[in-house]
Amino acid sequence: MTTHFEIPKLRTLARHSLPNIIEGTLVPVAVFLLTLRFLGVWGAVTAGLVWAYGNIFRRVVTGRRVPGILVLGALTLTARTLLAASTGSTFVYFLQPTLGTALVATAFLVSVPLGRPLAQRLAADFCPIPADVLADVRVRRFFLRISLLWAFTQFANAGITIWLLLSQSVGTYVVAKTLLSMTLTGGAIAVSALYFHRSMTRHGILRRRTVPVAASVTTSAA
Repeated sequence: MTTHFEIPKLRTLARHSLPNIIEGTLVPVAVFLLTLRFLGVWGAVTAGLVWAYGNIFRRVVTGRRVPGILVLGALTLTARTLLAASTGSTFVYFLQPTLGTALVATAFLVSVPLGRPLAQRLAADFCPIPADVLADVRVRRFFLRISLLWAFTQFANAGITIWLLLSQSVGTYVVAKTLLSMTLTGGAIAVSALYFHRSMTRHGILRRRTVPVAASVTTSAA
């Protein structure tokens, strides 16, 4: 028998993730653009690196937990900076994340015919899902479809980003890329969560949210 479970509301997830989005995406972009105006591209690249490690240092000093993704991001940024500095090309610096996006898209796509949807593994990291629920054929079918969605979303992200890199100024590219990534990723997350909630509720795997008695009486009276 399949276990019934509940997932957090989108509003709750959004409220929880908003500080991380501001700290990890919007502020670094603002720092990059501000430094770019006064110190040029290499100054902005250096400022981005300083911001990443400064963020980690601030958390250590204040006794706050340092997320693994923050450390991974700083190390990735370091590798990008060193490779760009060794080649003397800022194009290489901006191209690397896009190649990473294309590789992620490929991983999502390849996971589908292998029958091991990457979306399922990632979802389990953010929302604990009982093992018997994951074993349900309807749940696995859902994650196969969502893995395809994420594959094509990330391929679109990579393709448009490369076009922006080749056709726009650095400042315009950074802003446009950030907005594009946030829009595509946010849209994919929303579609995935809503589709999951609707389909799993229809199949009786997710609990339907009950309406409080007081609210029901008020609605009837109205």
